[in-house]
Amino acid sequence: MAIVYEFVWQVLHVLLHIHRTLITWFRIRLRNWDGKLWSRALTALIVPLAISFPNQKNIVPAPGKRVGRRYRWGADGKSLEKLPYHIGLLIAEEEPRFTDIANLVVWCMAVGISYVSVYDNYGVFRRNNSRLMDEILKQQQELLDLEGSKHLSVEFLNNGTDKQDQQVLSCQSVLKVLSPDDGKLRIVQAAQQLCRAVEQREKTSKDINVTVLDSLLRESKSTPDPDLVLKFGPVESTLGFLPWHIRLTEFISLPSHVDVSYEDLFSALQRYASCEQRLGK
Repeated sequence: MAIVYEFVWQVLHVLLHIHRTLITWFRIRLRNWDGKLWSRALTALIVPLAISFPNQKNIVPAPGKRVGRRYRWGADGKSLEKLPYHIGLLIAEEEPRFTDIANLVVWCMAVGISYVSVYDNYGVFRRNNSRLMDEILKQQQELLDLEGSKHLSVEFLNNGTDKQDQQVLSCQSVLKVLSPDDGKLRIVQAAQQLCRAVEQREKTSKDINVTVLDSLLRESKSTPDPDLVLKFGPVESTLGFLPWHIRLTEFISLPSHVDVSYEDLFSALQRYASCEQRLGK
């Protein structure tokens, strides 16, 4: 009997060593596989449960891929130390692609950015704002679920007034379509307006100051200056993008807007979140 007990003890000892070795191996693999093993293990556990309880539909929630992306993008925005309240998309390329711009707009809104301005030096988007609107609505439906689209909206504003030109769905995010007319030309028009006021004796030269000019150049007091502008293209220039409003704006350059990905946008947002803005100090 003593021999049997000794043999059994040795077998148990060997099994214990095997058990510890397997645990160590699994821990190492888990670190190297970036969580893929976890997903496989969870799948192996969840699928049998779903099969065992075919009538219990709520046991294993199965959100759609688009719903998952919407929640992930929202979580990405909340994870940043700071998120721009107003972002500008400056297209410094000759052939703007509406689908790629629409993707950028939808992604910006999905991460929680309230104002998005789209600008190109040729005024292509201003002349074709209805086409851009249709493309944004299409990308909302493709990138997000329909219910998610109800939480996003686009408003095209007539520059110089607060009147809405067109609106898609109902929401709080605002899209402004800009052109060179909103930049230097608007400053010239404001200066001419002040000159006429002095000429007609509605104002004196002493009444003209930065505050008065600023009030003329602002379309709406509710629209903030851009916190961040993403410039797409090889041209190292702002190309007349709202020169009066970008005194404290952070600029980040990207090679091209063609085939731009969400990861490209989020990487730029991370750079903005980590930069130190001294605000003129």
